[in-house]
Amino acid sequence: QVHVVESGGGLVQAGEPLTLSCAASGSIFTINDMGWYRQAPGQQRELVATITSGGTTNYADFVKGRFTISRDNAKNTVYLQMNSLKPEDTAVYHCNAQIRVRFTDRYFAVWGQGTLVTVSS
Repeated sequence: QVHVVESGGGLVQAGEPLTLSCAASGSIFTINDMGWYRQAPGQQRELVATITSGGTTNYADFVKGRFTISRDNAKNTVYLQMNSLKPEDTAVYHCNAQIRVRFTDRYFAVWGQGTLVTVSS
């Protein structure tokens, strides 16, 4: 009944910026935390950044001030602004949202299909 869709990935050169978007839709009652995770080739999935419904953010150490997570609650959308991209940032970036479905008291961890970011040197 609910799903999220990522967009904005692509091929960029090292040092350039890129912004990812993740929009939730369906029978949504409320959305709690939202976040971005990534999985590089041959690596396990890792947390990039999270943001609460109130706007409190948390970042992985490797971001080093390069990435910024934000959300627009009116649009049910979370963003990831990525600056000073490095080749090691190459990965499939997945969006996660904790969504309460209408007519239920349960939150569901909803994952998107992912968007590929490739950074060339």
